[in-house]
Amino acid sequence: MHRRLLVVLVPLAVMLVAALGVPLSVTVAEREVQETYVDRLNDVGRFASLAETALSTGRTEALQLELARYHELYGIPVAVIDTSGTVLLGPTDAYREAARSEPGMGPIVTAALAGARPEPSGDWAPWAGSALVVAEPVGRDSEVVGAIVTISDLSKTRGRIMLRWAQLAGIGLLPLIALMAVAWPVSAWVLRPVRELDAASSRISQGDLTIRADAEAGPAELRRLAESFNTMMDAVENAVQRQRAFVSDASHQLRNPLTSLRLAVESLEPHLRASGDGRQVYDVAVDELKAMQRLLNSLQASARMESIRTASPVDLDAVLATRVERWRALTATAGQTLAVDVPPGLRLLEPTGGLGSILDELISNALRLSDARVVEVTARAVPAGGGVVTIAVRDDGQGIEASERAQALRRFWRSPRHQNVSGTGLGLAICADLVGAAGGELRLEDGLPRPDGSGYGFAAVVALPVAESSGAPA
Repeated sequence: MHRRLLVVLVPLAVMLVAALGVPLSVTVAEREVQETYVDRLNDVGRFASLAETALSTGRTEALQLELARYHELYGIPVAVIDTSGTVLLGPTDAYREAARSEPGMGPIVTAALAGARPEPSGDWAPWAGSALVVAEPVGRDSEVVGAIVTISDLSKTRGRIMLRWAQLAGIGLLPLIALMAVAWPVSAWVLRPVRELDAASSRISQGDLTIRADAEAGPAELRRLAESFNTMMDAVENAVQRQRAFVSDASHQLRNPLTSLRLAVESLEPHLRASGDGRQVYDVAVDELKAMQRLLNSLQASARMESIRTASPVDLDAVLATRVERWRALTATAGQTLAVDVPPGLRLLEPTGGLGSILDELISNALRLSDARVVEVTARAVPAGGGVVTIAVRDDGQGIEASERAQALRRFWRSPRHQNVSGTGLGLAICADLVGAAGGELRLEDGLPRPDGSGYGFAAVVALPVAESSGAPA
């Protein structure tokens, strides 16, 4: 999260440094160029005064030597030309070679021969590759007898400018590096409570209501947010615990009176007439008492299973090893066939209360409610979506209408066809809640084709996240 914050802050800092650095870089370049121009202007001014004396006296040897020495030291060809443009003094070959590559020097030389000190053309720049041409008239007014012309390569000036720019860039990087050095720990400190809240919310979505945020770190606003979050979670956990405790206590407290009532009712059986209406009323009362006992058992099981808050990794092979033989015995007793097709090595997150208990409930539904001949248990690993293991319990029995499948996952709902079959309507709903709390999903689908070809049976598909292998920390 703090990386995204830096992605916002760093470009803004770069823009600020650029807004200050670009004008400063232009100023530095202009200053270097101006210094170069002033140096050349001073040089040609000095040579012009010497040339005027040398040409008037005819003593040009000393000036010729100085011009050659200047070219040797600085690599800048400087020449004395007459009014026709002929080179009188200086390194003639070097001057002519440099002049051929500067087509824009003509107006500058013409203006100097006319007695004016021309400004450099606007075409030259240190980064344009053109040379700096500076000309100075020799003589004054109408007595101009020639001109001093220098053609300066600006590669050294460009080098100095690039060096200055590199120095400025280095200086500009210092505040950016300082910003990064300070912003990284500061943003981590500021956003750490937010990350902890995000992690806590993720844990809570998985059913762990004991998690709390750190309300002692971070800015004052985030500490208050963390305190409010913890207060909210205290209230939620307290309410859930009270609800579970009420269900558990109520079912437990009702168990003894209900058992006593059932014993009292069953004790009336010897006193009933075999042909009277009392026998029918007695049978209804006993059946209702049994149904109430099953309901209390389911409520207690629900409270006990939901009190376990965290999912844990489990090997599907280990779960099936303790269940399959019992399932085969139950299906054989009911005249049904159990088929198991599960590849080895599947490891997944086990829902709270145990994956085995959930599969027991699904198998029990297939045995009690479907009138199926075949019950099939399959499992597959699906890599898409981060890795999911699907476990399907299918049968070729009656099935459930597509319009009833959503209702079948609600508590206490029972199909009209199963009203005379023992059950409470809580099994699938509890399983769906537990699977969802582990980050999975319980879906109801079409099952196996019915033997008579009239449609499909019932299928309950459990999809759970893949867990890390047993050799890695889970």
